[in-house]
Amino acid sequence: MRKKNKITEQKIIYRYLNKLNFNKSETFNFNNDAAFLKKRKNKEIVVTNDTIVESVDFFKSDPAESVAQKIITYNLSDISSMGADPYAYTLSLSLPKKITHEWISKFVKKILYFQNKYNFFLLGGDISQSNQLIISSNFFGYVAKQNILKREFPNKGDDIWVTGYLGDSSVGLALSKKQIFLNDVQTKYFTNKFLFPKPCMIGSLICKISTSAIDISDGFYGDLSKIINSKLIGANIYSSKIPYSSNLKKLFAKNKIVTSDVLNAGDDYELIFTAPKNNRNKLKKIATKYNYRITKVGRIIGKNGIYVDDQKLMKFKNPYQHSF
Repeated sequence: MRKKNKITEQKIIYRYLNKLNFNKSETFNFNNDAAFLKKRKNKEIVVTNDTIVESVDFFKSDPAESVAQKIITYNLSDISSMGADPYAYTLSLSLPKKITHEWISKFVKKILYFQNKYNFFLLGGDISQSNQLIISSNFFGYVAKQNILKREFPNKGDDIWVTGYLGDSSVGLALSKKQIFLNDVQTKYFTNKFLFPKPCMIGSLICKISTSAIDISDGFYGDLSKIINSKLIGANIYSSKIPYSSNLKKLFAKNKIVTSDVLNAGDDYELIFTAPKNNRNKLKKIATKYNYRITKVGRIIGKNGIYVDDQKLMKFKNPYQHSF
């Protein structure tokens, strides 16, 4: 009988994770108890953390590549929303006994793809055994102190922008929960958007000419409310300007789904940002040069609340919160 290729912590580190440290001196090749962060002249370190838990943040049936893409995207999106570029990260893996070499290999391969694309590396981390799959990651990025983008600094009259298209991922989630049924082509498109979110890394390119930013993880309206809640200001959104994919527009036309459903849902991982109107041309040039889609969807106004086409939005879904 063939002996099972036992998975151990050391095998995971030296067979799979070692390729993620990019031979950086900060990691000591994973041979020490800790790593270090290099200082950069006139730069501040931005730090974020995300944890994803099986059956809470992803389904047991989700492929390894999807789980990897989610933990990376969630963190990169946060880094970008602060105007920073990614630098390095830590990775903590709590793995169930059912985990396989094939799963780990696919997981690491997907992470390596993002590391090569966005130029960051693995500092270190931890591996433990668990009854369910849990992955946690700390990400570190660099940005000049004066360019840090925060949520709470939009000004009256600023334009409100969003990146990409909104709502596709929420349809993918509804499909996964069997709350909606579509044809095979549509199902493949929306499911892929849910399983494989992509971070919008425009933050470091616009931080000098924007006044605030937030990533859309908890729904467009919910995350927009976080920008305006800290000041006596509001937002007026132009409903006809909100960007949707052609596939989603077809569902609207057939009454398969309504706009409020997708705008109150999360997992878009696009950015909402604000900027003075005199920076419109600069923003459009940046978006064109670096192949990002940005859309002006509204403006900051002098009265509190969210308005849609000048009518106050009386009710929207509050941002998602874990409850215990």
